[in-house]
Amino acid sequence: MPGISNKGKMMPESPIRKLVPFAEAAKKRGVKVYHLNIGQPDIKTPEVAMDAIHNYSEKVVAYSHSAGSQQYREKLANYYKKNDIHIEADDIIVTAGASEAILFAIQSIMDEGDEIIIPEPFYANYNGFATNAGVVVKPIFSDINDGFALPPIAEFEKAISDKTKAIIVCNPNNPTGYLYSLEELQVLKEIAIKHDLYLIADEVYREFVYDGEKHHSVMNLEGLDQHSILIDSVSKRYSACGFRIGCMISKNKELMATAMKFAQARLSPPSFGQVASEAALETPQSYFDDVVEEYIARRNVVVDSLNKIEGAFCPNPKGAFYVVAKLPIDDSDRFCQWILEDFNFENQTVMFAPASGFYSTDGLGKDEIRISYVLNTEDLRNSMIVLDEALKVYPGRK
Repeated sequence: MPGISNKGKMMPESPIRKLVPFAEAAKKRGVKVYHLNIGQPDIKTPEVAMDAIHNYSEKVVAYSHSAGSQQYREKLANYYKKNDIHIEADDIIVTAGASEAILFAIQSIMDEGDEIIIPEPFYANYNGFATNAGVVVKPIFSDINDGFALPPIAEFEKAISDKTKAIIVCNPNNPTGYLYSLEELQVLKEIAIKHDLYLIADEVYREFVYDGEKHHSVMNLEGLDQHSILIDSVSKRYSACGFRIGCMISKNKELMATAMKFAQARLSPPSFGQVASEAALETPQSYFDDVVEEYIARRNVVVDSLNKIEGAFCPNPKGAFYVVAKLPIDDSDRFCQWILEDFNFENQTVMFAPASGFYSTDGLGKDEIRISYVLNTEDLRNSMIVLDEALKVYPGRK
Protein backbone atom coordinates (compact mmCIF):
# COMPACT_ATOMS: atom_id res chain seq x y z
CA MET A 1 0.00 0.00 0.00
CA PRO A 2 1.48 3.42 -0.92
CA GLY A 3 2.65 5.50 2.03
CA ILE A 4 1.83 8.98 3.34
CA SER A 5 4.37 11.79 3.57
CA ASN A 6 5.87 12.71 6.94
CA LYS A 7 4.76 16.27 6.25
CA GLY A 8 1.20 15.03 5.82
CA LYS A 9 1.39 13.12 9.09
CA MET A 10 2.71 16.21 10.84
CA MET A 11 0.02 18.55 9.46
CA PRO A 12 -2.16 19.53 12.43
CA GLU A 13 -5.93 19.19 12.43
CA SER A 14 -7.91 22.41 12.62
CA PRO A 15 -9.17 23.01 16.18
CA ILE A 16 -11.89 25.09 14.54
CA ARG A 17 -13.24 22.35 12.27
CA LYS A 18 -12.25 19.00 13.80
CA LEU A 19 -15.36 18.77 15.99
CA VAL A 20 -17.76 19.24 13.07
CA PRO A 21 -18.86 15.54 13.06
CA PHE A 22 -19.99 15.86 16.69
CA ALA A 23 -21.95 19.03 15.90
CA GLU A 24 -23.59 17.33 12.92
CA ALA A 25 -24.50 14.33 15.06
CA ALA A 26 -26.08 16.64 17.67
CA LYS A 27 -28.19 18.28 14.97
CA LYS A 28 -29.36 14.87 13.75
CA ARG A 29 -30.58 14.22 17.29
CA GLY A 30 -32.65 17.39 17.03
CA VAL A 31 -30.39 19.53 19.23
CA LYS A 32 -29.91 23.18 18.27
CA VAL A 33 -26.18 23.96 17.98
CA TYR A 34 -24.88 27.49 18.41
CA HIS A 35 -21.74 27.79 16.29
CA LEU A 36 -19.20 29.89 18.17
CA ASN A 37 -16.27 27.86 16.88
CA ILE A 38 -15.51 29.62 13.61
CA GLY A 39 -15.02 33.21 12.47
CA GLN A 40 -17.86 33.13 9.97
CA PRO A 41 -19.78 36.38 10.54
CA ASP A 42 -23.55 36.43 10.10
CA ILE A 43 -23.28 40.08 8.99
CA LYS A 44 -24.72 40.66 5.53
CA THR A 45 -22.19 40.95 2.69
CA PRO A 46 -22.40 44.48 1.19
CA GLU A 47 -24.97 44.70 -1.60
CA VAL A 48 -22.55 46.56 -3.85
CA ALA A 49 -20.32 43.47 -3.90
CA MET A 50 -23.17 41.06 -4.55
CA ASP A 51 -24.50 43.29 -7.34
CA ALA A 52 -21.12 43.13 -9.08
CA ILE A 53 -21.41 39.33 -9.24
CA HIS A 54 -25.03 39.41 -10.42
CA ASN A 55 -24.19 41.98 -13.11
CA TYR A 56 -21.04 40.27 -14.40
CA SER A 57 -21.32 40.44 -18.18
CA GLU A 58 -18.06 38.99 -19.54
CA LYS A 59 -18.59 36.01 -21.87
CA VAL A 60 -15.58 34.16 -20.48
CA VAL A 61 -14.41 33.97 -16.86
CA ALA A 62 -10.72 34.31 -17.66
CA TYR A 63 -7.48 34.18 -15.71
CA SER A 64 -6.41 37.47 -14.21
CA HIS A 65 -2.81 38.66 -13.94
CA SER A 66 -0.91 36.50 -11.46
CA ALA A 67 -0.57 39.49 -9.14
CA GLY A 68 -4.28 40.22 -9.45
CA SER A 69 -6.02 42.58 -11.83
CA GLN A 70 -4.31 45.94 -12.27
CA GLN A 71 -7.57 47.80 -11.75
CA TYR A 72 -8.30 46.05 -8.46
CA ARG A 73 -4.77 46.59 -7.16
CA GLU A 74 -4.90 50.30 -7.99
CA LYS A 75 -8.20 50.66 -6.16
CA LEU A 76 -6.79 48.66 -3.25
CA ALA A 77 -3.83 51.03 -3.06
CA ASN A 78 -6.29 53.93 -2.79
CA TYR A 79 -8.15 52.11 0.00
CA TYR A 80 -4.90 51.76 1.94
CA LYS A 81 -3.95 55.40 1.39
CA LYS A 82 -7.26 56.38 2.97
CA ASN A 83 -6.09 54.32 5.94
CA ASP A 84 -2.75 56.17 6.01
CA ILE A 85 -0.90 53.22 4.45
CA HIS A 86 0.95 54.64 1.49
CA ILE A 87 1.66 51.93 -1.06
CA GLU A 88 1.39 51.48 -4.82
CA ALA A 89 -0.36 48.82 -6.88
CA ASP A 90 2.97 47.12 -7.61
CA ASP A 91 3.49 46.59 -3.86
CA ILE A 92 0.45 44.26 -3.82
CA ILE A 93 -0.02 40.63 -4.83
CA VAL A 94 -3.65 39.52 -4.70
CA THR A 95 -4.05 36.03 -3.27
CA ALA A 96 -6.65 33.35 -2.61
CA GLY A 97 -7.44 34.64 0.85
CA ALA A 98 -4.94 35.70 3.52
CA SER A 99 -3.96 32.03 3.81
CA GLU A 100 -2.24 32.00 0.44
CA ALA A 101 -0.63 35.36 1.20
CA ILE A 102 0.94 33.93 4.36
CA LEU A 103 2.14 30.87 2.46
CA PHE A 104 3.71 33.06 -0.25
CA ALA A 105 5.42 35.20 2.38
CA ILE A 106 6.83 32.25 4.33
CA GLN A 107 7.96 30.40 1.21
CA SER A 108 9.63 33.55 -0.12
CA ILE A 109 11.69 34.39 2.96
CA MET A 110 12.40 31.06 4.64
CA ASP A 111 14.08 27.76 3.85
CA GLU A 112 13.26 24.40 5.37
CA GLY A 113 14.42 24.32 8.99
CA ASP A 114 14.31 28.10 9.41
CA GLU A 115 12.39 29.52 12.37
CA ILE A 116 9.53 31.98 12.80
CA ILE A 117 8.62 33.56 16.14
CA ILE A 118 4.94 33.91 17.00
CA PRO A 119 3.36 35.09 20.27
CA GLU A 120 0.94 32.39 21.38
CA PRO A 121 -1.96 31.73 21.38
CA PHE A 122 -2.09 32.41 17.65
CA TYR A 123 -4.27 31.67 14.63
CA ALA A 124 -4.17 27.88 14.48
CA ASN A 125 -3.42 27.65 10.77
CA TYR A 126 -0.05 29.36 11.26
CA ASN A 127 1.05 25.92 12.50
CA GLY A 128 -0.24 24.36 9.29
CA PHE A 129 1.43 26.98 7.08
CA ALA A 130 4.74 26.40 8.89
CA THR A 131 4.43 22.63 8.47
CA ASN A 132 3.64 23.13 4.77
CA ALA A 133 6.86 25.11 4.34
CA GLY A 134 9.01 22.94 6.61
CA VAL A 135 9.47 25.89 8.95
CA VAL A 136 9.84 25.68 12.74
CA VAL A 137 7.51 27.77 14.92
CA LYS A 138 9.17 29.28 18.01
CA PRO A 139 6.26 30.32 20.24
CA ILE A 140 6.44 33.01 22.90
CA PHE A 141 3.86 32.78 25.67
CA SER A 142 1.41 35.63 26.16
CA ASP A 143 -0.63 35.48 29.34
CA ILE A 144 -4.42 35.67 29.66
CA ASN A 145 -3.90 37.45 32.98
CA ASP A 146 -2.23 40.30 31.05
CA GLY A 147 -5.01 40.29 28.47
CA PHE A 148 -2.57 38.58 26.03
CA ALA A 149 -0.38 41.67 25.71
CA LEU A 150 2.90 41.47 23.79
CA PRO A 151 5.43 39.41 25.76
CA PRO A 152 8.55 41.22 27.06
CA ILE A 153 11.33 41.96 24.59
CA ALA A 154 13.62 39.66 26.61
CA GLU A 155 11.44 36.68 25.63
CA PHE A 156 11.91 37.49 21.94
CA GLU A 157 15.66 37.86 22.40
CA LYS A 158 15.83 34.42 24.04
CA ALA A 159 13.94 32.83 21.14
CA ILE A 160 16.08 34.31 18.35
CA SER A 161 18.75 32.12 16.78
CA ASP A 162 20.74 32.15 13.55
CA LYS A 163 17.80 30.23 12.02
CA THR A 164 15.24 32.93 12.87
CA LYS A 165 13.96 34.75 9.80
CA ALA A 166 10.70 36.42 10.86
CA ILE A 167 8.18 37.38 13.52
CA ILE A 168 4.45 37.24 12.79
CA VAL A 169 1.67 38.94 14.72
CA CYS A 170 -2.07 39.15 14.07
CA ASN A 171 -3.38 42.63 14.87
CA PRO A 172 -6.16 42.79 16.07
CA ASN A 173 -5.54 39.26 17.19
CA ASN A 174 -7.20 36.01 16.32
CA PRO A 175 -7.88 34.18 18.68
CA THR A 176 -7.65 36.67 21.58
CA GLY A 177 -9.06 39.92 20.17
CA TYR A 178 -6.03 41.74 21.57
CA LEU A 179 -5.13 45.03 19.85
CA TYR A 180 -1.40 45.78 19.76
CA SER A 181 -0.50 49.35 20.67
CA LEU A 182 1.86 51.57 18.69
CA GLU A 183 4.39 51.18 21.51
CA GLU A 184 4.26 47.40 21.22
CA LEU A 185 4.71 47.57 17.44
CA GLN A 186 7.71 49.85 17.97
CA VAL A 187 9.24 47.15 20.17
CA LEU A 188 8.77 44.63 17.37
CA LYS A 189 10.27 47.07 14.89
CA GLU A 190 13.39 47.45 17.03
CA ILE A 191 13.78 43.68 17.27
CA ALA A 192 13.31 43.22 13.52
CA ILE A 193 15.93 45.85 12.66
CA LYS A 194 18.42 44.73 15.31
CA HIS A 195 18.31 41.09 14.18
CA ASP A 196 17.57 41.75 10.48
CA LEU A 197 14.24 39.91 10.54
CA TYR A 198 10.99 40.27 8.63
CA LEU A 199 7.98 41.50 10.59
CA ILE A 200 4.79 39.98 9.17
CA ALA A 201 1.53 41.56 10.30
CA ASP A 202 -1.78 39.81 9.67
CA GLU A 203 -4.20 42.76 9.73
CA VAL A 204 -7.41 41.23 8.41
CA TYR A 205 -9.47 42.61 11.33
CA ARG A 206 -8.32 46.21 10.87
CA GLU A 207 -11.86 47.64 10.74
CA PHE A 208 -12.96 46.00 13.98
CA VAL A 209 -11.45 48.15 16.73
CA TYR A 210 -13.42 49.22 19.81
CA ASP A 211 -13.62 51.58 22.77
CA GLY A 212 -12.09 54.56 20.98
CA GLU A 213 -8.84 52.71 20.25
CA LYS A 214 -6.93 53.04 16.97
CA HIS A 215 -5.38 50.39 14.77
CA HIS A 216 -1.71 50.88 13.87
CA SER A 217 -0.34 49.12 10.81
CA VAL A 218 3.10 47.60 10.44
CA MET A 219 3.35 49.64 7.23
CA ASN A 220 3.34 52.84 9.29
CA LEU A 221 6.53 51.99 11.17
CA GLU A 222 9.20 54.35 9.89
CA GLY A 223 12.40 52.73 8.66
CA LEU A 224 10.87 49.26 8.34
CA ASP A 225 10.03 49.27 4.61
CA GLN A 226 12.45 46.46 3.74
CA HIS A 227 11.41 44.33 6.72
CA SER A 228 7.63 44.65 6.83
CA ILE A 229 5.05 42.39 5.18
CA LEU A 230 1.33 43.14 5.44
CA ILE A 231 -1.19 40.31 5.12
CA ASP A 232 -4.80 41.24 4.47
CA SER A 233 -8.15 39.81 3.35
CA VAL A 234 -11.68 40.83 2.41
CA SER A 235 -13.17 37.83 4.25
CA LYS A 236 -13.91 39.51 7.58
CA ARG A 237 -13.97 43.15 6.44
CA TYR A 238 -16.95 42.61 4.15
CA SER A 239 -18.27 39.39 5.70
CA ALA A 240 -17.24 37.66 2.48
CA CYS A 241 -15.17 34.64 3.52
CA GLY A 242 -16.19 32.73 0.39
CA PHE A 243 -14.75 35.34 -1.99
CA ARG A 244 -11.32 33.87 -1.12
CA ILE A 245 -9.49 37.12 -1.83
CA GLY A 246 -6.59 38.44 0.22
CA CYS A 247 -3.28 40.09 -0.48
CA MET A 248 0.39 40.24 0.42
CA ILE A 249 1.92 43.72 0.56
CA SER A 250 5.53 44.85 0.89
CA LYS A 251 7.77 47.64 -0.38
CA ASN A 252 10.67 45.18 -0.54
CA LYS A 253 11.04 44.76 -4.32
CA GLU A 254 13.24 41.64 -4.19
CA LEU A 255 10.78 39.95 -1.84
CA MET A 256 7.79 40.79 -4.03
CA ALA A 257 9.57 39.59 -7.17
CA THR A 258 10.20 36.29 -5.40
CA ALA A 259 6.60 36.01 -4.19
CA MET A 260 5.47 36.66 -7.76
CA LYS A 261 7.09 33.41 -8.83
CA PHE A 262 4.90 31.54 -6.35
CA ALA A 263 1.92 33.55 -7.61
CA GLN A 264 2.70 32.60 -11.20
CA ALA A 265 3.00 28.93 -10.23
CA ARG A 266 -0.62 28.91 -9.05
CA LEU A 267 -1.62 30.99 -12.14
CA SER A 268 -4.02 33.61 -10.69
CA PRO A 269 -6.34 34.52 -7.83
CA PRO A 270 -10.10 33.91 -8.28
CA SER A 271 -11.56 36.21 -10.93
CA PHE A 272 -15.11 36.37 -9.54
CA GLY A 273 -13.70 37.08 -6.09
CA GLN A 274 -11.71 40.01 -7.44
CA VAL A 275 -14.74 41.45 -9.24
CA ALA A 276 -16.75 41.34 -6.02
CA SER A 277 -13.88 42.58 -3.85
CA GLU A 278 -13.22 45.51 -6.14
CA ALA A 279 -16.87 46.51 -5.92
CA ALA A 280 -16.80 46.05 -2.14
CA LEU A 281 -14.29 48.91 -1.91
CA GLU A 282 -17.27 51.20 -2.53
CA THR A 283 -18.93 50.04 0.69
CA PRO A 284 -20.02 53.15 2.64
CA GLN A 285 -18.52 53.94 6.04
CA SER A 286 -21.99 53.63 7.57
CA TYR A 287 -21.80 49.86 6.94
CA PHE A 288 -18.67 49.59 9.12
CA ASP A 289 -20.08 51.93 11.77
CA ASP A 290 -23.12 49.66 12.14
CA VAL A 291 -21.02 46.49 12.14
CA VAL A 292 -18.64 47.81 14.82
CA GLU A 293 -21.58 48.86 17.00
CA GLU A 294 -23.07 45.38 16.62
CA TYR A 295 -19.81 43.64 17.49
CA ILE A 296 -19.35 45.77 20.60
CA ALA A 297 -22.81 44.72 21.79
CA ARG A 298 -21.99 41.08 21.10
CA ARG A 299 -18.60 41.29 22.81
CA ASN A 300 -20.17 42.82 25.90
CA VAL A 301 -22.76 40.04 26.14
CA VAL A 302 -20.07 37.35 25.94
CA VAL A 303 -17.46 38.95 28.20
CA ASP A 304 -19.97 40.01 30.86
CA SER A 305 -21.62 36.59 30.86
CA LEU A 306 -18.35 34.69 31.08
CA ASN A 307 -17.03 36.73 33.98
CA LYS A 308 -20.23 36.01 35.93
CA ILE A 309 -19.66 32.24 35.65
CA GLU A 310 -18.01 30.83 38.75
CA GLY A 311 -14.40 29.91 38.03
CA ALA A 312 -14.31 31.51 34.57
CA PHE A 313 -12.28 34.50 33.40
CA CYS A 314 -12.24 36.44 30.14
CA PRO A 315 -10.30 39.63 29.35
CA ASN A 316 -12.14 42.40 27.49
CA PRO A 317 -10.65 42.54 23.95
CA LYS A 318 -10.30 45.75 21.95
CA GLY A 319 -10.63 44.29 18.46
CA ALA A 320 -11.65 41.48 16.07
CA PHE A 321 -14.59 39.30 17.15
CA TYR A 322 -13.00 36.65 19.34
CA VAL A 323 -12.28 36.03 22.98
CA VAL A 324 -10.21 33.40 24.70
CA ALA A 325 -11.74 32.46 28.04
CA LYS A 326 -10.37 30.43 30.91
CA LEU A 327 -12.83 27.87 32.28
CA PRO A 328 -12.77 25.55 35.32
CA ILE A 329 -12.19 22.47 33.15
CA ASP A 330 -9.58 19.74 32.92
CA ASP A 331 -9.17 19.56 29.14
CA SER A 332 -10.65 21.94 26.55
CA ASP A 333 -10.59 19.32 23.76
CA ARG A 334 -12.51 16.90 25.95
CA PHE A 335 -14.95 19.58 27.12
CA CYS A 336 -15.68 20.89 23.61
CA GLN A 337 -16.45 17.36 22.43
CA TRP A 338 -18.45 16.48 25.56
CA ILE A 339 -20.74 19.52 25.32
CA LEU A 340 -21.67 18.48 21.76
CA GLU A 341 -21.84 14.74 22.33
CA ASP A 342 -23.20 14.28 25.84
CA PHE A 343 -24.90 17.51 26.91
CA ASN A 344 -27.76 19.77 26.02
CA PHE A 345 -29.77 22.32 27.94
CA GLU A 346 -33.36 22.78 26.83
CA ASN A 347 -32.37 20.97 23.62
CA GLN A 348 -29.54 23.43 22.89
CA THR A 349 -25.77 23.13 22.92
CA VAL A 350 -22.73 25.12 21.76
CA MET A 351 -19.78 24.45 19.52
CA PHE A 352 -16.57 26.09 20.77
CA ALA A 353 -12.96 25.84 19.59
CA PRO A 354 -10.57 24.33 22.17
CA ALA A 355 -7.82 26.88 22.75
CA SER A 356 -5.16 24.14 22.95
CA GLY A 357 -5.15 24.21 19.14
CA PHE A 358 -4.09 27.87 19.15
CA TYR A 359 -0.90 27.16 21.07
CA SER A 360 2.24 25.58 19.71
CA THR A 361 3.55 24.58 23.14
CA ASP A 362 2.17 21.24 24.31
CA GLY A 363 -0.06 21.46 27.37
CA LEU A 364 -1.04 25.11 27.03
CA GLY A 365 -4.65 26.18 26.53
CA LYS A 366 -6.04 23.07 28.20
CA ASP A 367 -8.38 25.15 30.36
CA GLU A 368 -9.20 27.74 27.68
CA ILE A 369 -11.64 27.99 24.77
CA ARG A 370 -11.94 30.40 21.88
CA ILE A 371 -15.32 31.97 21.27
CA SER A 372 -16.24 33.72 18.03
CA TYR A 373 -18.99 36.20 18.83
CA VAL A 374 -20.41 36.08 15.32
CA LEU A 375 -24.05 35.39 16.26
CA ASN A 376 -26.75 37.85 17.27
CA THR A 377 -26.95 38.95 20.90
CA GLU A 378 -29.96 36.76 21.73
CA ASP A 379 -28.19 33.64 20.46
CA LEU A 380 -25.06 34.65 22.36
CA ARG A 381 -27.01 35.07 25.60
CA ASN A 382 -28.56 31.64 25.13
CA SER A 383 -25.13 30.18 24.35
CA MET A 384 -23.67 31.57 27.57
CA ILE A 385 -26.60 30.14 29.57
CA VAL A 386 -25.94 26.73 27.99
CA LEU A 387 -22.23 27.04 28.84
CA ASP A 388 -22.98 27.95 32.46
CA GLU A 389 -25.33 24.97 32.82
CA ALA A 390 -22.83 22.65 31.15
CA LEU A 391 -20.06 23.63 33.52
CA LYS A 392 -22.26 22.75 36.49
CA VAL A 393 -22.38 19.09 35.43
CA TYR A 394 -19.21 18.60 33.38
CA PRO A 395 -17.42 15.56 34.88
CA GLY A 396 -13.99 17.12 34.37
CA ARG A 397 -14.76 20.38 36.18
CA LYS A 398 -11.90 21.66 38.30
